[in-house]
Amino acid sequence: MTYQLTVVYGHPDDPAAFDEHYASTHAPLAAKVPGLLSYTSHRADPGPDGSPADHYLVAVLTFADRDAFAAGFGGPEGKAAVADVPTFATGGATLLSGEVTTYV
Repeated sequence: MTYQLTVVYGHPDDPAAFDEHYASTHAPLAAKVPGLLSYTSHRADPGPDGSPADHYLVAVLTFADRDAFAAGFGGPEGKAAVADVPTFATGGATLLSGEVTTYV
């Protein structure tokens, strides 16, 4: 069963610095994790009432299964990507992982 890691980033102290580091350093590091099937991210838009989103950026990394995820993040590429997060995610990062259920 497909397995995903979702990373929810809080609002950074310096959004421009976050964006630069994410695009030029972190995303290329994460893209090298072995077994990765897809890697997407999106910025959180304001709510329907125009209020700011609770989070800044959400990234989703997809693997064939839990074993592929564990192998990818257990290796040097995965460890490098994880170690990089505190260097730019000044608003914090919440990591959620689990098997994917598809409804449509």
